[in-house]
Amino acid sequence: MKHSIVILVCLLLTSQMGSFAADVIDPDLVLYFDFEEFTATNVIEKSGNGYDGRINGNVKQSNDGKFGNAAKFAAGSFLDLDGPNVDPDHIPTEGMSVVAWINVESVADMAIFNARAGDGTWLVHPEARGDGNYRWLNRGHNPGKTLFDIRGGANKANEWIHYAGTFSREAAMAYLYINGNKVGEEKARLPDPIAGDWGQGARVGYNIDNNRPFTGLMDELNVWKRGLTEEEVNSIMNEGIIEFLAVDARGKLTTTWGKLKTSK
Repeated sequence: MKHSIVILVCLLLTSQMGSFAADVIDPDLVLYFDFEEFTATNVIEKSGNGYDGRINGNVKQSNDGKFGNAAKFAAGSFLDLDGPNVDPDHIPTEGMSVVAWINVESVADMAIFNARAGDGTWLVHPEARGDGNYRWLNRGHNPGKTLFDIRGGANKANEWIHYAGTFSREAAMAYLYINGNKVGEEKARLPDPIAGDWGQGARVGYNIDNNRPFTGLMDELNVWKRGLTEEEVNSIMNEGIIEFLAVDARGKLTTTWGKLKTSK
């Protein structure tokens, strides 16, 4: 029995180490752009799902990132994520979180990330707003299925701001965090899931209808298909995704080891 436990733990450790050696992968992490790797046409996406962003317009790598490099977006430029071909299993429906470091050039309406369903539903709006705040919104499929629409915080230009919008359908709650502080929350208005396809597209830095262009720097963009907790938001903000996932993996291994010892 002891030999079996040792072998199982070694396999778990090998599996965890192997996953980090190849790619940063979490089953709920849909997109992760650290903006450290650009090609002539694409920005490489690091979740392990392979959704590299195709560069449209003027998106360049900058060494002025919050952590290492960042992406610098000129007005009207964006990353195309080929939304219609995203695996349906990766589309957030039961929860969603959009997290990023942003450094905008002015106080104006700017989309951090945007996706639109095949039926025309504007299903997500994580934004810096021209009226001086930030926005976080999810919708179910049309018509009129706004699940929540939170505005809060003080939009500031020319400084790094940590944005995090989270939503859990199970908890029926949405939250908006700016620099790790909760600036808004709303109970879900409807029990519906988030619209379940990105049929009309998904982009970083520009709405699908070519409105609300992001101008400035963006770093460490991560999109999840669950609602992160406040503790998780702060961990990602302070430590970064890689360390956050490493700690999470160690926690899961500790839990597994505890169960094995109990079952001896």
